[in-house]
Amino acid sequence: MIIDLSGKRALVCGSTQGIGKAIAIEMAKSNAAVTLIGRNENSLKEVLSVLNSINTNAHEYIIADFSNPEQVKNVVMAYTTGKHIDILVNNTGGPAGGLISDAKIEEFLNAYNQHLICNHILAQACLPGMKQHQYGRIINIISTSVKQPIRGLGVSNTTRAAVANWSKTLSIEVAPCGITVNNILPGATKTVRLETIAKNKAVKTGVDVTEVEAEMLHEIPAGRFANPSEIAFVAVFLASPQAAYINGINVPVDGGRTACL
Repeated sequence: MIIDLSGKRALVCGSTQGIGKAIAIEMAKSNAAVTLIGRNENSLKEVLSVLNSINTNAHEYIIADFSNPEQVKNVVMAYTTGKHIDILVNNTGGPAGGLISDAKIEEFLNAYNQHLICNHILAQACLPGMKQHQYGRIINIISTSVKQPIRGLGVSNTTRAAVANWSKTLSIEVAPCGITVNNILPGATKTVRLETIAKNKAVKTGVDVTEVEAEMLHEIPAGRFANPSEIAFVAVFLASPQAAYINGINVPVDGGRTACL
């Protein structure tokens, strides 16, 4: 199967590192024009140069901080005025770890703003153009915690579930317009976030970080962490015309770790 996204523009959030960066690169390799969005302009420029080395599809970037939903709204609404987005990839770094019983109210509010509220703002900005062109793909990068909560990630587990149900509801509403809304649930992936989680757990438990990683690997039937590109390949497929009849689902990409179907 050859996936060709020529003529399509993808807006990829959190695209300066990790899974978001990998998705932006794979979208470009499939001939999409990519708009990066993040808060660090220098990092955005670095990724933009990588995309420009792949092809000359008028790749762009916009700057927004997802901890400030009002700023995100202003920036994205201005950008989408007169320019439509075919593919929206919602991807934001997860909340810090910790027991849910210890979580402060502010942690929930901040996480909901950065994930659920910003996702909603972005979708509302992109949907008019998608409806007009009768083509749209909204892909949310969430977590396997949607199916099976992960110990020590209380705020994240709660927020991810909210995003999943928002996504499912939206998928039903926009399906008649040729728009699909799906979620990718990455398992343990070699990113800065994974390193941070492992280091924090090592500090709290007093064990070496290598022991923490070994324990994490023990839970993965594949016996290894995912590469960000392996998540990106799934995103590219879901963004394609070939995936037009896949809608409102959660796709775990976790090496078999999730115990439930």
